[in-house]
Amino acid sequence: MARQRSDSPPLISIVERPDFSFELKAIANGHWPVAGLDEAGRGPLAGPVVAAAVVLDPERIPEGLDDSKRLTAQQRETVFSTILKLALGISVASMCAEGIDRSDIRKASLEAMRRALSGLPVKARSALADGRDVPPGLGCSCQALIKGDQRSQSIAAASIVAKVMRDRMMQHCGKADERYGLEVHMGYATERHRTAIGLYGPAPRLHRLSFSPFRLDAVEESQSEFAEL
Repeated sequence: MARQRSDSPPLISIVERPDFSFELKAIANGHWPVAGLDEAGRGPLAGPVVAAAVVLDPERIPEGLDDSKRLTAQQRETVFSTILKLALGISVASMCAEGIDRSDIRKASLEAMRRALSGLPVKARSALADGRDVPPGLGCSCQALIKGDQRSQSIAAASIVAKVMRDRMMQHCGKADERYGLEVHMGYATERHRTAIGLYGPAPRLHRLSFSPFRLDAVEESQSEFAEL
């Protein structure tokens, strides 16, 4: 007897999407408002690392929220506009290349998250941060979530805001200095970018001189992010 085919999709094709369950748990425990925290730009050789904090309205969750890396540039722009309209609070902060060089990219990313949270127009009682680390000095409770932008809608919203804002910054940098093509690769270590660095050297206050290829003893940051370009 022939075996009937299941109408269920193969397990391997199931993609986890962020939801609001972590936020609802925090609300149930009396920790409201809840802010999602994420950053963009850990891996590039140039430009700032940008962090965003977003407090979503539980009654008006924007459609299309997801890890910013799983969205196209046009999709990010569309959802970004919706987040601006519907969120209860949004804040963006950054650490420049010189600030990254003075510490390291991990500390700079966490500091940018702290600054973003402190800049919110509403005071957060709780935060959800993407990654393994809780940013120090937040002034409220915080839960770190690995792959949080794929699990929490608040973090997903923050990831989209941070990515869109950083891309816009890099596009302006590319217009100001056309040698490196920053408006195309956003400062990542593409072949075009590395070739331009070889020709012109690093741009003052723009390139992260603590990263390779500027320092041969430096550890390459976030290799997985380079594969996106």
